[in-house]
Amino acid sequence: MITLMTDFGLQDVYVGVIKGVIASHSPTTPLIDLTHNIAPQDCYGARFQLLNAFPYFPPGTIHLVIVDPGVGGHRRAIAVQLAGAYLVGPDNGVFSGVCDDYPVLQAVELDRPLYWRTPTPSPTFHGRDIFAPAAAHLAAGVPLTALGTPISPTSLKRLELPPGQPTDRGIEGCIQAIDHFGNAITTLPSSRLDNRPWQVQLGATVMPGVTTYSSVPEQAPLALVGSHGWIEIALNQGRAEAVLGLKVGQKIQLIWPQDHH
Repeated sequence: MITLMTDFGLQDVYVGVIKGVIASHSPTTPLIDLTHNIAPQDCYGARFQLLNAFPYFPPGTIHLVIVDPGVGGHRRAIAVQLAGAYLVGPDNGVFSGVCDDYPVLQAVELDRPLYWRTPTPSPTFHGRDIFAPAAAHLAAGVPLTALGTPISPTSLKRLELPPGQPTDRGIEGCIQAIDHFGNAITTLPSSRLDNRPWQVQLGATVMPGVTTYSSVPEQAPLALVGSHGWIEIALNQGRAEAVLGLKVGQKIQLIWPQDHH
């Protein structure tokens, strides 16, 4: 199957056109929409959403991601093979979360016009003319190495998010994504917690670590472990992003309040 993730929205025909191109080459391949509501040009958001969807798909799935602010510029068009899956899209870091967690077996630059929709692709719509055909050809059985020139997996662009750093009070991380509800997902996994009480500090705001949104009064800030396994900052029945002024990359502290050393 092929999954689709874009920042196209659903007002225009772009998503439908992508599906039409795929169907032209591989009409029986199932297509699953992960989301088309990535914020425009938000590579960090795409990275996070793909990382969280990836484990739930069967072996052989092809993940097509078209969030491509550098379309027509110097960024490479790539296809990547992981153990049990393929990634197709721009080399702008959208795959860096998945590639950190799953080894890259091989990668190619999609530079073979034979496998494009047209030898003269639109400089503004590589999704239609290069990425969608590449995903469809993979689904139809064309080997990855036929689609382009091999490139080193270590050369793939990464979106840098600093890992958690120990501090004298706990661990410092940062916000890696903000979801539809205005919750801020941090880079700190639940594995960093133990059975002690914990808090998250963001600037002057300290919020308790709880298990459900309703553990605090309405409109109060809180921290919890989301279904994705990361610690997140939220507001009970409100938008933490707006109220607390949260942004991707902002630093946060995980602290254990009973530690005094």
